Amino acid sequence: MQIDPIQIAVTVNGVMHRLRVLPHHTLASVIREQLGLLGTKVSCGEGECGACTVILDGKAVNSCMVLAPEVDGCSVLTIEGLAKNGELHPIQTAFVEEGAVQCGFCTPGMVMSSKALLDENPEPSEDQIRESLAGNLCRCTGYHRIVNAVQSAARKCSEPINEAK
Repeated sequence: MQIDPIQIAVTVNGVMHRLRVLPHHTLASVIREQLGLLGTKVSCGEGECGACTVILDGKAVNSCMVLAPEVDGCSVLTIEGLAKNGELHPIQTAFVEEGAVQCGFCTPGMVMSSKALLDENPEPSEDQIRESLAGNLCRCTGYHRIVNAVQSAARKCSEPINEAK
């Protein structure tokens, strides 16, 4: 039996795309294979590790668990969409400065989960950070540096912008 592709329109990192997807394709596979955005990692494929975390209409989701047809008309932010004009987002900078990046495989998902948290709660407690990152697994760190990075990013994001620069 032949399965016909479905046309969807999805905005990824501010750019609208019209794509033909198969009904069983995941958002993760569309991001990586059709759009060539390889920062979104796929590891478990079961929504357990968080490596594929993206922000879908303002909420962090495991993109391996979202079917591509479900994102028709939606907005997706991937790790590639955070940096602006060649400058890292404050969360990305904090991860580097705090040594929260080790092998780097989990980092995009951790950063995207952190972004969703800080968008919703700009001053989270350590417990709130840990709870927010509970769906993101890292085999390299003890999470301490990751939590420190999110706390640092929260401070950076709340600092007033110096217009004189």
